[in-house]
Amino acid sequence: MDIAGRVVLVTGAARRVGRAIALELAQRGAHIAFSWYFEDEPHAQTRADLEAFGIQTFAQRCDVSDLAQLRALVDGAAAHFGRLDVLINNASVWLTKPALEISEAEWDLALNVNARAPFFAAQYAARHMLAQPDGGVILNIADLSAFQVWKDNAHHAASKAALVSVTKSLALELAPKIRVNAIAPGTVLLPDGLDAEALAKKRAWAEANSALKRIGSPQDVAELAAFLVEADFATGAVYFIDGGRSLI
Repeated sequence: MDIAGRVVLVTGAARRVGRAIALELAQRGAHIAFSWYFEDEPHAQTRADLEAFGIQTFAQRCDVSDLAQLRALVDGAAAHFGRLDVLINNASVWLTKPALEISEAEWDLALNVNARAPFFAAQYAARHMLAQPDGGVILNIADLSAFQVWKDNAHHAASKAALVSVTKSLALELAPKIRVNAIAPGTVLLPDGLDAEALAKKRAWAEANSALKRIGSPQDVAELAAFLVEADFATGAVYFIDGGRSLI
């Protein structure tokens, strides 16, 4: 699928990796719909930066764990542009806590945002894509926790493993008109809200546990996403972009 002129919906794209993906696809000529959640996210600036590429945008605040809001986002984007070609399920929550301390609410939040929401967003989007002669593409942003055991991440890992399973199931059921893949990034950004010492420790650990001995960038994920939108023979797979961290 050529990116230029296509309509792409990226959830959670006001900042960080989602923003990088949206900007990369806009630079390649795609019209961008995107969502954000927190009011203090720079969604207006992101929208202006996207439109600087000469493309059209649609932006809407959305709590993806609320399926009514999620459906309104997907259907609203399709109605605004008259079609929907690509869905990128990027919105995510990352919770960490020892297994014996995880509450029911925290478990539900992780699964609802990271697995249930992408499934239903894909379901809503697929109905529009299947009505189009050339179908569409769905990309899910997973991570390495679906494949590695990390301390204090039981609920997060379960949600991302579920997302990988959803990816494969949808790829089989929606073929041949819709291709579905997942991306599993390694460390491409350090966490927000840490002091300089904590950030330095996080960076040192990530570099030591990478075969390439460095961290990546959101742009690495964005370029892989663009490739997978265009790669017409790719479906049902998880693509790692982790600097070799999964090898360590």
